[in-house]
Amino acid sequence: MLWTLLLALLLVLLLHTQLSVCLRELRSGGSVLSTSSLSSASSYNTTQQRLPGAIIIGVRKGGTRALLEMLNLHPDVEVARAEVHYFNVEEHYHHGLAWYRAQMPFSRLNQLTVEKTPGYFAAPQVPARVWFMNPAVRLLLIVRDPAERVVSDYTQVLHNRLARHKPYQPLEELLLHKGHINPGYKALQRSVYHEHLARWLDVFPREQIHVMDGDALIQDPFPELRKAERFLDLPPRINPHNFYYNTTKGFYCLQSAGHDKCLDESKGRPHAPLSSQALEKLCRYFEKPNKVFFEMVGRSFSWC
Repeated sequence: MLWTLLLALLLVLLLHTQLSVCLRELRSGGSVLSTSSLSSASSYNTTQQRLPGAIIIGVRKGGTRALLEMLNLHPDVEVARAEVHYFNVEEHYHHGLAWYRAQMPFSRLNQLTVEKTPGYFAAPQVPARVWFMNPAVRLLLIVRDPAERVVSDYTQVLHNRLARHKPYQPLEELLLHKGHINPGYKALQRSVYHEHLARWLDVFPREQIHVMDGDALIQDPFPELRKAERFLDLPPRINPHNFYYNTTKGFYCLQSAGHDKCLDESKGRPHAPLSSQALEKLCRYFEKPNKVFFEMVGRSFSWC
């Protein structure tokens, strides 16, 4: 009888000990789960500098700044404010990806970082370098009438040189040689879009490059921005009320959360003069290159 009681008491003690261990484990597990959940939520909202998931690669004087500012209206987008020139400037590229990342804005895990440097499009070494950084990166190419782009390109350089009190040749002297288009003029070469796009398509699939109409973006921004949202897999957050036409400036400005923003005075400035004869020669020069470009991108544009 005594042995039976002692055995029963021993069993009770063992069960109590085991129950205490189980309770401690459950409490510990609950605490770990709660901490893990808090940690996950914290990391989701923590901001850090990230490599871009999308890059506006060009073209120069095609509307890249306007596109960047418009994309920045989206709550899931953070943009690099300055042109980084990482992939097309050797000194910058040799700094490595850590340097490039340090030029990016702080963003949350659910946000898309966007960088724009229009000099990337025409630089031969850039496509492979971008692919090496991220073969899945999305590329935005905004184009406009190549003849108009040449004149706009010249106008920007002219204003920069005048601001530094440096001389610069008239546009027609650079554009024409003995009455014919000078194919060596650098601004002209930047407008031969198909040659530059071919290098990108040697590296990236066509569906990874979204071609935008820069002229349409100026005339009616919202439809072009909605297409860009879809391409970037962003929920539709940019709306027609984010844009209003500024009659003084002559182009659309942005508004969001009660704040207005217009591009600076360098945008929309009057073009340098070019005779109608020179412009006609310029348009004829681009006829064949434009056709090749249209075939490459699967759409046509109303240029010249």
